Amino acid sequence: MADSSSFGSGWEVFVIFRLFVHDQNEDTYLIPQDAMGNERRFHGLKLEWGFDQFIPLKEFNDASNGYLVGDTCIFGAEVFVKERNIVKGECLSMKKFTSASPYKYVWKIKNFSNLEAKSYESEVFVAGDQKWKIELCPKGYGVASGSHISMYLKLADLSTITRGFKIYVHFTLRIRNQVQSIHNHYKTSVWFRTSIDNWGWHEFIELSYLNKAGNGFLVNDVCIVEAEEEHDSGPQLKIGVGQDLLNSVT
Repeated sequence: MADSSSFGSGWEVFVIFRLFVHDQNEDTYLIPQDAMGNERRFHGLKLEWGFDQFIPLKEFNDASNGYLVGDTCIFGAEVFVKERNIVKGECLSMKKFTSASPYKYVWKIKNFSNLEAKSYESEVFVAGDQKWKIELCPKGYGVASGSHISMYLKLADLSTITRGFKIYVHFTLRIRNQVQSIHNHYKTSVWFRTSIDNWGWHEFIELSYLNKAGNGFLVNDVCIVEAEEEHDSGPQLKIGVGQDLLNSVT
């Protein structure tokens, strides 16, 4: 982007482009990236996009290839501007909770082997001023159907998340090992919003491994599931407030 001074603050431009070098021997063009091109977002902190390894120097310098002839080369670009937006802005407020340990919700599921429905939900629990629940698919979901347990953290009340609000959550989902302290868990950080009200893992744990006697995940037909919010400096949720136009967080 050569000049963005006329755009004002908060601008962003979505572009599909192709860069090429001219083969002067064959009068053709080498386009060493996807012919269709990928959409790129230019903004105040990202004024350039390109390719670190556009063409090998040895190939470029070989006159028989036609790219460098008589010490002259020809480069070009095709640029398709899809849309331009002025983002109205986004702010971030943070709520830090001062409890000594991360918030933890424990869900004890009895008669686990008799679960027949596609999915089950825990009771609603409150963390970070939001209501949550755990969703568990005992026979798996989607690509994991029949082979794994699938498990997700889910917002229980979407009415508290209006358009433009987002919640940034650090959380862990865990199936406890009731015999040893080697639990099966996954940890992530993700933005929750009206369009993304749950997040988790299709292939959380293999059914055969969970059901194997002595592994400790299923004892007396009881499975213990936990959800835990955590952060390096203590459990916290980050609430993003703003327009959230076209995923405008940098």
